[in-house]
Amino acid sequence: MSGIFITGTDTEVGKTVITAGLLITARRCAKTAIGMKPVASGAVHTKAGLRNDDATTLLDQSRPQLDYATHNPFAFELPASPNIAALKADATVSLDILNAAFTRCSAVADIVLVEGVGGWRVPLSNTLQTVDLVRNLNLPVILVVGMRLGCINHALLSIEAIKFDGIELLGWIANSIDRRYEYHRETMETLLERIDAPLLGCVEWHDKAVDLERVADAVGQGTSRFWT
Repeated sequence: MSGIFITGTDTEVGKTVITAGLLITARRCAKTAIGMKPVASGAVHTKAGLRNDDATTLLDQSRPQLDYATHNPFAFELPASPNIAALKADATVSLDILNAAFTRCSAVADIVLVEGVGGWRVPLSNTLQTVDLVRNLNLPVILVVGMRLGCINHALLSIEAIKFDGIELLGWIANSIDRRYEYHRETMETLLERIDAPLLGCVEWHDKAVDLERVADAVGQGTSRFWT
């Protein structure tokens, strides 16, 4: 398996944290692994140009590390849906550019983990959907479920859409993002009853700064077969 696409039930559900943890698990299995954020909204101006925190996190956990533009070909300042952010920046997201960046990553790494933006139905431009990129790169998908109120609906609809689009769903990862959510166990039971795909790991709430090694521990066993 040369690559996996990481999508989520919504924005801010921990896709970057999970993708970074998966990069660590791949390295633990003696694999070279690169993280890509093909399109990122909400970048900040630096001396080196626009930089997105999520993309920088994936670059930091990648081995080897390539130039920033390869890890994140399209970075937009506006923290909005990519089609809106690109329009405001007078830019066009191109599959050719994204495919070329993925090819460069694949040439030097055993596995490339590609993190999406927002959820599964987020448009990348006025003509491109997330699924167009996934199909173009021919990648299977892992779904990150942000465990909070509303996630049952979001998870089941996301999986329905992924399967409707004919994309292989490798499994899902439960990521606890709301420490005040009281029905984590009941929600897990509901999802396990209804999702016809493997649960690859459960990541507990972090009350301090995220420990990516701990995230890797949580998803390591369920995903080990992907790196062998």
